[in-house]
Amino acid sequence: MDYTKVLPLLQTAIEHKATDIHLVVDRPPIFRIHGILINSELPTLKQEDIQNLLFSMMTENQRQTFLATHDIDLSYIGIKDFNFRVNAHVEKGRFAANIRILPTIIPSAKELGIPAIVEKLARKRKGFIIISGSAGSGKTTTMNYMVDLINKERPFKIVMIEDPIEYVHDSKKSLIIQREVGTNTQSFASALKHALRQDPDVVVVGEIRDAESISMALTTAETGHLVLTTLHAPDTAESINRILDVYPPGKQHQIRTQLAENLIGIIGQTLIPLQGKEGRVLATEILIPTIAIRNIIRRGALLEIRGQMVTGEEGMYTLEQCLTQMIKDGILTKDYAKEFTKFPNYL
Repeated sequence: MDYTKVLPLLQTAIEHKATDIHLVVDRPPIFRIHGILINSELPTLKQEDIQNLLFSMMTENQRQTFLATHDIDLSYIGIKDFNFRVNAHVEKGRFAANIRILPTIIPSAKELGIPAIVEKLARKRKGFIIISGSAGSGKTTTMNYMVDLINKERPFKIVMIEDPIEYVHDSKKSLIIQREVGTNTQSFASALKHALRQDPDVVVVGEIRDAESISMALTTAETGHLVLTTLHAPDTAESINRILDVYPPGKQHQIRTQLAENLIGIIGQTLIPLQGKEGRVLATEILIPTIAIRNIIRRGALLEIRGQMVTGEEGMYTLEQCLTQMIKDGILTKDYAKEFTKFPNYL
C-alpha cells in the first residue's frame, strides 16, 4: 500500500468493518473490528509512513500545532458517507495515531439498540442530560442520534460545541450550528459562554472535561435550555461523582444543588462483543432524577442512588437489570455477562 495516500487505508478499514485504525511504528495498521484489535495484512509502518498519512489529513496550522505539542485531535472528511476523528500523538519519541471511523448516516434506534426512554429525554425542552460510558461505548453516536431526532421534529436552534466535529448535521426542522474547539472557538467554556448569546434552544457539549465547562453547562441548563453532553464514567451514579470530584470540597455543595435542580437524565452505555459471532450489542442503564434521587444528590449520599434505580420508577433500570434481560433473551450467557459488570452477584 502507498502510505503517501490516506484514502486507500481508510477504504480498506471500512471494507473490513473496522471502527478504529491504530497506527504505530514497526507494526502494520491495526483495526478494531467488533471490539477486538486485529493486525491487518498491510505493510509494516515506518515513521515516515505515519507522518505522510497524518500530514495528508492536516492543515498547515494543524501540522505546526502537532509538531509543537505532540498531541492533536482533528476531524477529516475524505470518503462519502464517512467522517474520521483523528488523534495524533507521540509515543517512545515516534509518531502514532488513532483514527475513529464514523458513518455519517445515523442508524435507527432499533439498529443502535437505544431504549425508547432516550427519545423521551430528547423531546424535553430544558434540563441537563449526560451520556456516560468508557471510550468506544457509543456515547457520541447516541448523542448525535438525539440531535438528529430533535432536528427532524422541532423548529429549534441547536448549538453544538465539539472537539473535533464528528458528525456533520444538515439543518432540517432545526437550525444547527456546529463549532469545533481549536478551529472555530478557543475552548468549550468560551464557546458555552457565547452560546447563551446566540439564541439557542439546545446546546450540545461534545464532552465536559473541567470545572469551567461543567459550570457553564449547568448554568446553560439553569437558564432554561436543553443541554446534552458526554462524560467518561463507568456508570450513571459514578457520573455524578466524576463531576463533583472536579471541584474543591468548598464548591461541591453548590454543584450538587445545581445538579439536583437541573439534571433530567443520565444514560449509561456499554458495548459488548457478541459471543461466537460478529457484532456488538448495546447494554444500557438509565438514571432519572425522581424527587428522592434529587434529595440524595443534594445530600451527597450517592451510594443510595442504586437502590432507587432498581425500583424501575420513571423508567429507570441498572446495567445489571439490562444484562439480566439479555441473558433471558439468549443474547448473552450469564458467565460472559459477568465480565461487564462490577456487581455480578446482581445478575
